[in-house]
This record gives sequence, structure tokens and C-alpha cells, in this order.
Amino acid sequence: MKKSSTVILRASFVALLLGVGPGQAAEVTHHLKPSPKTVTWGYFDPQTPSVLRVRSGDTVEIETVVAGGPEALEAAGLPRDQMQPALLQIDREVKDRGIVPHILTGPVWVEGAEPGDVLQVKILSIELTVPYAMNVFMPGRGFLPDEFPYAYAKLTPLDLARKVAKFSDGIEIPVRPFFGVMGVAPPAPNGRIESGPPWIHTGNMDNKELVAGTTLYMPVHMKGALFSVGDGHAGQGDGEVCLTALETSLSGTFQFTVRKDMKLRWARAETPTHYMTMGFHENLEEAAKIAVNEMLDFLVVEKRLSRENAYVLASDAVDLRITQLVDGKKGVHALLPKAIFLD
Repeated sequence: MKKSSTVILRASFVALLLGVGPGQAAEVTHHLKPSPKTVTWGYFDPQTPSVLRVRSGDTVEIETVVAGGPEALEAAGLPRDQMQPALLQIDREVKDRGIVPHILTGPVWVEGAEPGDVLQVKILSIELTVPYAMNVFMPGRGFLPDEFPYAYAKLTPLDLARKVAKFSDGIEIPVRPFFGVMGVAPPAPNGRIESGPPWIHTGNMDNKELVAGTTLYMPVHMKGALFSVGDGHAGQGDGEVCLTALETSLSGTFQFTVRKDMKLRWARAETPTHYMTMGFHENLEEAAKIAVNEMLDFLVVEKRLSRENAYVLASDAVDLRITQLVDGKKGVHALLPKAIFLD
């Protein structure tokens, strides 16, 4: 683990206050801030050293900075003196960068996590930390690259009290913050991979359903899991068609639990109202097939349905949604309402 003044352990007298006796584990809260020593820029790498070690069951508050960096914010019209000092320092000092400007805080090592396990991540809270968001598109990217073969950047003020994005004088978008990127280290044989395309390591899902109150389940490929997070969004439409969402800086509180009783090939999630499976592939139809097959597996294993009845129930009650169309591997997520189950 790297030693850094930015990693603050706040656990004084927790065991005493909770009346925890000898040999019993108490929940510990950690605080991880972004700095040149606690972030990666644009990649996941199984060889990246952890910046924080926690136990299964611990809670961690993690702060992130906006994707894109100062140059993109300047292009959108934000003066440098209004940017976060941490972002400016990271931009000056971090030279090892991937192609996509995702600035990811982490990785966090979770004790006990082994390849084949599942990392359960409860998203307890997500808070906006700056009063602005940014969108950009650029030549050759986005869903309609031929219609927009140039670069463009837009800054949108955020009303933190009213929780709206003031898109224009006549348009306000309700704020619904979530992290576009939450992922673990990829399998060792794959080495370093770019943070742009989502995959079995989860990563750049850009799934707007992953708000506070949601639990994410990710297959583990390396010892310690090595969880990283970033690419904060104040809001997004399904598809993320121009390439970006309302890109902003966020702080999230997560509880990490190692699940040795689960086996997954792809990430799944549980929102307050729905069960959710996901698929990622260069081909949208193949992504949809992955999401549907994962939902059938969930219904067979968790709800004890035959695969035939799971297939029929998926046709009757599951909604398929396009997660995003712009990250190299397209995303589809399947949503099953919890309310249909009477037990």
C-alpha cells in the first residue's frame, strides 16, 4: 500500500462505542482523496499498487475529480482559478496516462478477495462537490460522428441546493448523480487495458441506474479486487449519444463486502426497485443477448425458476435499455421489477 497523507483513517474508538468485544470485527470508515499518488489516468492495470487496504465490510468515502482534465474545462469556459486544486495538481504531475481521460481514484485492496469471488459494493451515498458540469464531443467520436465532425465543449451550472443542472435559460435537468466508472483489476494475462470500453472488469459502464441506494456485484479477477472509481456524472440519458454525460466531480460512500457464495461472469446490480443485469459488446445485439442470458441465470439461481419459465418471465416483465452507445463496447441493461415477487 502506498503511504499518503491523502488517505485518512477515521476509526477511533469505534469498537468501544459499538460495544465490540475481543475477536469481533467492527465496521471501519476510511476517507480517500484524489491526488497524484492516489489516482490512475485512463486505464486499469492488475499491477497497479493499491493506495488503500480495507477489510470486507468496511466503508470508504472516496472523492473523485471530473474526467477530461483542465484543458477540457477551459475549452468549455471555466477559468483555471475556479478548478479544484487537486485536479490541477494531478494534471501537472501524473504523466502515465491512457487514451481516455478518466481520472480514477484507487485502487482499493479489499482483504480476502480472490479471483472467482464477487465484490459487493453498496453505494451508500453520492454527493456533488463542484457547482458545474461539462459536456464535450469531438471528431470521430459519439453516436453521430458524421454529423458532428468537429470539437465542441459546453459548461452547465449546477444548482446544488435545488439539485438541478441549468442547461439553458429555459431548460433545467434534475440532478441524479452516479459514477460512470466503477471497476476492478482485469485478469493478469490481459495486463493494462484502457478505461474506455467496459468489460468483465466492469469499468466504464456509464449506467445511470447506479445511483445511491444501489448495490453493484462485480466478478473479481485479481487478489484484493483492486477497486477504482471515477467519471462522475450529474446526470445522463440512456445512450450517452454525444460521447459524454454531465461530467462533474463527485464524492461517494461505498461499503465493500467479499462474497464467496456468489459466482458471476458479468457485473450485476440491485436498485431499490429492480434487479439488473448487464451486457457489453461491440455489437449491440450481442450485448443485449448477454444481458438477457445473465437475467435468465439470475432467475434460475436466485428465484428457482426453470430456464424455460425464466425466458417467458423475461419476455413478460423485463425491460431492456441501451446503457450507452459510445464507449467502444456498447452496453445494454435488463431491469426486472422487484414488486412482481410476492414473497
